[in-house]
Amino acid sequence: MRGRRNPFVAREGIPLLALVLVAGWLTLRFAEPVWVLLPALAVVLLYLVFRDPHRAIPPAPLGVVSPVDGKVVSVDVAEEKPFDGSARSIVFRIDSLGTYTARSPVEGTIRDLDGADSAVGRSSNALWLETDEGDHVVLRFDGYRFGIPPKSIARYGERLGQGQRCAYLRLTRYAELHLPKASRILVEPGQRVHAGSELVAHLPPP
Repeated sequence: MRGRRNPFVAREGIPLLALVLVAGWLTLRFAEPVWVLLPALAVVLLYLVFRDPHRAIPPAPLGVVSPVDGKVVSVDVAEEKPFDGSARSIVFRIDSLGTYTARSPVEGTIRDLDGADSAVGRSSNALWLETDEGDHVVLRFDGYRFGIPPKSIARYGERLGQGQRCAYLRLTRYAELHLPKASRILVEPGQRVHAGSELVAHLPPP
């Protein structure tokens, strides 16, 4: 399934990059050449923050890919809606200079987690996916730098492919993935993962 494609950086970063490039051009034209180093450094930093590299999605129908670049903080059991009882939980510390976009961990349809949001992730800061096999997967975000939450680029009722872009992270610190209790976890605390291209779990067989 084809998802939203970004150019070399996430679309949110393009206006800022364009602004800095214009500032660099003006600096080069009206100031000493040495001052061009400042906008040049800003361009490099913005590219590192907003970069959105292509990722090869592994062919694993029941596989769960990492939603973010970062490090596994914990693997545990937690209570989470919409699961009946407990669920497996994987917490990731997000790499600030990793990919700017979160990836859908599985292929499925976005459901309304709170029963009121038309765009999952805009106010609830969570994404609930239901797979074709009837499994539920919930991705939550926490720890917002500068108080800015992630921005969903997928809406309630939309179908997402495994590894498809689903949200702009906006320097969020943590992501938490909730899976059915019978899922097989493939990662452990301290392990580094890459969004979209690395399996972190397998959902239970139907």
